[in-house]
Amino acid sequence: MNTPIKKKPVPREDDWIEKIYVMVRRIPKGKVTTYGALADAIGSRLTSRMVGWAMNKAHTAKPKVPAHRVVNRNGMLTGKHHFATPTLMQELLEAEGIRIEDDKIKDFKTHYWTPS
Repeated sequence: MNTPIKKKPVPREDDWIEKIYVMVRRIPKGKVTTYGALADAIGSRLTSRMVGWAMNKAHTAKPKVPAHRVVNRNGMLTGKHHFATPTLMQELLEAEGIRIEDDKIKDFKTHYWTPS
């Protein structure tokens, strides 16, 4: 007698993306976090690339997602090309009091926010 193998439910794409968006919405103004820190905080075997992919789609999310506050592990604005203009990410961060030099956050550790 063959017993059917029970498959684990596959999480819907929207589920893990929404978890990322909820966490990004918690980042305070004037603070940033990294793709990897978000992936670690959310778990579910997410990778930093998956977080980046979600940030790329964030412009369609409602309520808004402050994707400009997510940077790479060195404080580089690696996602800037996914904004409406190449300088918009930097402009949004600077409007929150974060200094940028050569596409990198000055005093990155000061502005870093740890997701929990």
